[in-house]
Amino acid sequence: MLIRPFLLLTLTIVGGCSAAEPLQQADNDESAIVLPVIPAGTKADSILVDKSDRTLILYKGDKEIARYGNIRFGDTPEGHKRFEGDERTPEGRYTINGRNPGSSYHLSLRISYPNAADRAYAEARDKSPGGDIFIHGQPNGRDGAPIASDWTDGCIALSDAEIEQIWETVPDGAEIYILP
Repeated sequence: MLIRPFLLLTLTIVGGCSAAEPLQQADNDESAIVLPVIPAGTKADSILVDKSDRTLILYKGDKEIARYGNIRFGDTPEGHKRFEGDERTPEGRYTINGRNPGSSYHLSLRISYPNAADRAYAEARDKSPGGDIFIHGQPNGRDGAPIASDWTDGCIALSDAEIEQIWETVPDGAEIYILP
Protein backbone atom coordinates (compact mmCIF):
# COMPACT_ATOMS: atom_id res chain seq x y z
CA MET A 1 0.00 0.00 0.00
CA LEU A 2 1.32 3.44 -0.83
CA ILE A 3 1.33 6.32 1.63
CA ARG A 4 -2.12 7.77 1.77
CA PRO A 5 -2.12 11.18 0.02
CA PHE A 6 -4.45 12.59 2.66
CA LEU A 7 -1.76 12.00 5.33
CA LEU A 8 0.67 14.32 3.61
CA LEU A 9 -2.07 16.88 2.98
CA THR A 10 -3.21 16.63 6.59
CA LEU A 11 0.33 17.23 7.83
CA THR A 12 0.65 20.25 5.58
CA ILE A 13 -2.62 21.77 6.74
CA VAL A 14 -2.87 20.77 10.41
CA GLY A 15 0.58 19.48 11.21
CA GLY A 16 0.75 20.74 14.76
CA CYS A 17 -2.84 20.36 15.94
CA SER A 18 -3.71 18.25 18.96
CA ALA A 19 -5.77 15.08 18.90
CA ALA A 20 -9.51 15.54 18.74
CA GLU A 21 -10.04 12.53 21.01
CA PRO A 22 -10.47 12.98 24.77
CA LEU A 23 -7.42 12.17 26.86
CA GLN A 24 -6.96 10.10 29.99
CA GLN A 25 -4.34 10.26 32.72
CA ALA A 26 -1.83 7.41 32.83
CA ASP A 27 -2.11 5.34 36.00
CA ASN A 28 1.52 4.56 36.76
CA ASP A 29 4.65 6.40 37.88
CA GLU A 30 4.54 8.51 34.71
CA SER A 31 1.45 10.33 36.00
CA ALA A 32 2.27 13.47 34.01
CA ILE A 33 1.81 11.54 30.75
CA VAL A 34 -1.67 11.94 29.30
CA LEU A 35 -2.86 9.10 27.07
CA PRO A 36 -5.39 9.31 24.24
CA VAL A 37 -8.61 7.35 24.80
CA ILE A 38 -8.77 4.46 22.33
CA PRO A 39 -11.98 2.40 22.24
CA ALA A 40 -11.42 -1.17 23.48
CA GLY A 41 -10.52 -3.58 20.72
CA THR A 42 -9.56 -0.87 18.22
CA LYS A 43 -6.56 -1.84 16.10
CA ALA A 44 -4.44 0.57 14.06
CA ASP A 45 -3.45 -0.38 10.53
CA SER A 46 -0.87 2.37 10.04
CA ILE A 47 1.42 4.69 11.95
CA LEU A 48 2.67 8.08 10.88
CA VAL A 49 5.78 9.48 12.55
CA ASP A 50 6.68 13.09 11.85
CA LYS A 51 10.22 13.65 13.06
CA SER A 52 10.08 17.43 12.71
CA ASP A 53 6.87 17.69 14.77
CA ARG A 54 7.92 14.85 17.12
CA THR A 55 4.55 13.16 16.76
CA LEU A 56 3.48 9.56 16.33
CA ILE A 57 -0.09 9.11 15.06
CA LEU A 58 -2.07 5.87 14.86
CA TYR A 59 -4.62 5.43 12.06
CA LYS A 60 -7.38 2.94 11.35
CA GLY A 61 -8.13 3.43 7.68
CA ASP A 62 -8.21 7.19 7.14
CA LYS A 63 -9.23 7.99 10.72
CA GLU A 64 -6.75 9.17 13.34
CA ILE A 65 -7.28 7.15 16.50
CA ALA A 66 -4.42 8.36 18.70
CA ARG A 67 -1.68 10.98 18.73
CA TYR A 68 1.48 11.02 20.86
CA GLY A 69 3.74 14.04 21.11
CA ASN A 70 7.24 14.79 22.28
CA ILE A 71 8.64 11.48 21.07
CA ARG A 72 12.41 10.95 21.11
CA PHE A 73 14.78 9.72 18.43
CA GLY A 74 18.42 8.84 17.91
CA ASP A 75 21.13 11.18 19.15
CA THR A 76 21.35 12.58 15.59
CA PRO A 77 17.67 13.05 14.77
CA GLU A 78 17.93 14.91 11.44
CA GLY A 79 18.33 12.94 8.24
CA HIS A 80 17.59 9.38 7.16
CA LYS A 81 19.44 6.48 8.75
CA ARG A 82 22.12 5.32 6.31
CA PHE A 83 24.66 3.30 8.27
CA GLU A 84 25.09 1.31 11.44
CA GLY A 85 26.13 3.61 14.27
CA ASP A 86 24.99 6.90 12.70
CA GLU A 87 22.37 7.29 15.50
CA ARG A 88 19.73 8.46 13.01
CA THR A 89 16.13 7.32 12.84
CA PRO A 90 15.08 5.97 9.43
CA GLU A 91 12.71 7.86 7.14
CA GLY A 92 10.37 6.23 4.65
CA ARG A 93 7.86 3.42 4.48
CA TYR A 94 8.31 0.32 6.63
CA THR A 95 6.17 -2.18 8.54
CA ILE A 96 5.95 -3.38 12.11
CA ASN A 97 7.44 -6.83 11.77
CA GLY A 98 7.82 -8.11 15.32
CA ARG A 99 7.59 -7.34 18.99
CA ASN A 100 9.76 -7.93 22.03
CA PRO A 101 7.98 -8.27 25.37
CA GLY A 102 11.36 -8.85 27.06
CA SER A 103 12.94 -5.67 25.69
CA SER A 104 15.54 -3.73 27.67
CA TYR A 105 13.28 -0.73 26.98
CA HIS A 106 10.01 -1.91 28.58
CA LEU A 107 8.25 -3.14 25.39
CA SER A 108 9.34 -2.76 21.78
CA LEU A 109 7.85 -3.02 18.30
CA ARG A 110 10.35 -3.81 15.54
CA ILE A 111 10.44 -1.59 12.44
CA SER A 112 11.40 -3.40 9.21
CA TYR A 113 14.48 -1.22 8.62
CA PRO A 114 16.60 -1.80 6.57
CA ASN A 115 14.62 -2.33 3.39
CA ALA A 116 16.19 -3.29 0.04
CA ALA A 117 17.00 0.33 -0.86
CA ASP A 118 18.63 0.95 2.54
CA ARG A 119 20.77 -2.19 2.18
CA ALA A 120 21.81 -1.32 -1.38
CA TYR A 121 22.80 2.23 -0.41
CA ALA A 122 24.99 1.04 2.46
CA GLU A 123 26.49 -1.88 0.55
CA ALA A 124 27.44 0.40 -2.36
CA ARG A 125 29.56 2.30 0.15
CA ASP A 126 30.95 -0.87 1.73
CA LYS A 127 29.11 -0.24 5.01
CA SER A 128 26.42 -1.91 7.06
CA PRO A 129 22.97 -0.27 7.10
CA GLY A 130 22.49 -1.33 10.72
CA GLY A 131 19.22 -2.66 12.04
CA ASP A 132 17.32 -3.36 15.24
CA ILE A 133 15.21 -0.22 14.96
CA PHE A 134 12.20 -0.22 17.29
CA ILE A 135 9.42 1.86 18.78
CA HIS A 136 9.99 1.37 22.50
CA GLY A 137 9.63 2.66 26.03
CA GLN A 138 12.18 3.81 28.59
CA PRO A 139 15.16 1.79 29.84
CA ASN A 140 14.10 -0.91 32.30
CA GLY A 141 14.63 0.10 35.92
CA ARG A 142 14.33 3.81 35.18
CA ASP A 143 11.86 5.61 37.44
CA GLY A 144 10.26 8.98 36.92
CA ALA A 145 9.63 11.05 33.83
CA PRO A 146 10.75 9.86 30.39
CA ILE A 147 14.20 10.92 29.20
CA ALA A 148 13.77 14.49 27.96
CA SER A 149 16.28 14.53 25.09
CA ASP A 150 17.07 12.39 22.04
CA TRP A 151 18.90 9.38 23.39
CA THR A 152 18.40 6.24 21.29
CA ASP A 153 20.70 4.74 18.68
CA GLY A 154 18.03 5.38 16.02
CA CYS A 155 14.85 4.06 17.60
CA ILE A 156 11.65 5.94 18.44
CA ALA A 157 11.15 6.29 22.21
CA LEU A 158 8.04 7.10 24.22
CA SER A 159 6.99 6.73 27.84
CA ASP A 160 6.30 3.24 29.15
CA ALA A 161 2.59 4.04 29.45
CA GLU A 162 2.50 5.19 25.81
CA ILE A 163 4.28 2.10 24.45
CA GLU A 164 1.92 -0.12 26.47
CA GLN A 165 -1.05 1.50 24.74
CA ILE A 166 0.61 1.35 21.31
CA TRP A 167 1.61 -2.30 21.94
CA GLU A 168 -2.06 -3.19 22.47
CA THR A 169 -3.29 -1.17 19.47
CA VAL A 170 -0.73 -1.86 16.73
CA PRO A 171 -0.60 -5.38 15.25
CA ASP A 172 2.35 -6.88 13.43
CA GLY A 173 2.13 -5.99 9.75
CA ALA A 174 0.92 -2.42 10.34
CA GLU A 175 2.54 0.09 8.01
CA ILE A 176 4.71 2.83 9.43
CA TYR A 177 5.58 6.01 7.54
CA ILE A 178 8.42 8.07 8.99
CA LEU A 179 8.63 11.60 7.65
CA PRO A 180 11.62 13.97 8.05
